[in-house]
Amino acid sequence: MSVEIHSYLNAEETDVNSIPVIDVSTLMDGTDPDSVASKIGDVCENLGFLYIVNHGVSKELMDKVKNYTEQFFNLPLEEKQKLNIENSGETLRGYIPMFGENVDPEYTQDFKECFDYALHEEKVSPFFGPNLMPESIPGFKETMEEYHAEMLRLANKLIGAIALSLDLPFDYFYKLQQKPISIQRILHYPPQTGKISREKIGIGEHTDYGFLTILSQDAVGGLQVKNRAGKWISAPPIEGSFIVNIGDLVQTYTNDKYISTYHRVINTSGKERYSYPFFMDMDFDAVVEPVATCVSDSNPAKYKAYTCGAHKFKRFVDSYAHLQVDKSA
Repeated sequence: MSVEIHSYLNAEETDVNSIPVIDVSTLMDGTDPDSVASKIGDVCENLGFLYIVNHGVSKELMDKVKNYTEQFFNLPLEEKQKLNIENSGETLRGYIPMFGENVDPEYTQDFKECFDYALHEEKVSPFFGPNLMPESIPGFKETMEEYHAEMLRLANKLIGAIALSLDLPFDYFYKLQQKPISIQRILHYPPQTGKISREKIGIGEHTDYGFLTILSQDAVGGLQVKNRAGKWISAPPIEGSFIVNIGDLVQTYTNDKYISTYHRVINTSGKERYSYPFFMDMDFDAVVEPVATCVSDSNPAKYKAYTCGAHKFKRFVDSYAHLQVDKSA
């Protein structure tokens, strides 16, 4: 079946000058974090999206995660629904079916299904608690937990680099991340055909709610990023890389020096698309406000202080169908 895409959804093809590729090896091994931090800072100021390579996460582990992701989404719907996010209470983890989350609800239904998890805890509180894991896939839980640990390690290094880029100590944000909110997500985007408009695409245009996102994507493509000129550009897969983007919290901390970038996904490849974003935030009660190095007499603070958990939960309420209040009742 043919594909007809509304002009609003078109994006320019991207070269490496549009979304830079940064080698982070000297950040990871500690030999030269400052040079990597400077490069990351430049990109955060001008786009907010970048590719990283030589990040230390093994191809073997990434391949296992991709294999288990496909196995999970190939489960019968009734089996996935047993793990529905509605069953997790305030922990907000588990399976999210088609249209269960819509990040641009005024304009778009998200044509995707997801599965979220993080560190397993017995006590339930907002964003923390037990994971809902599929028991029918041997090895799924162990591999996914290993991957989450690797993403935490990588995120901590990248967040340290962002601190350095702001003339702050490498560990500046760590005091606000003693027990951070983090979510590892796996995603399935079915292909779309026929007439495609903004009303239903893989995921509607949005900024990320937290501090940092680290994304692995398969070879299918479909991710688009809005640059500072307001043009949509493609973010094609680069084998072995991660895409990193900053979120709303960084925009606040930097007093708009670094801007949280809009992005979306449209899968017209004719193939199933899978991706693996890791979301890293602060502690639930961490205060978010502009840092001293981004505020001056000529550039006063543009944001009042708020807490990470309250901000994130509000964004979830706006996006998740099962958290909506029926105003007609």
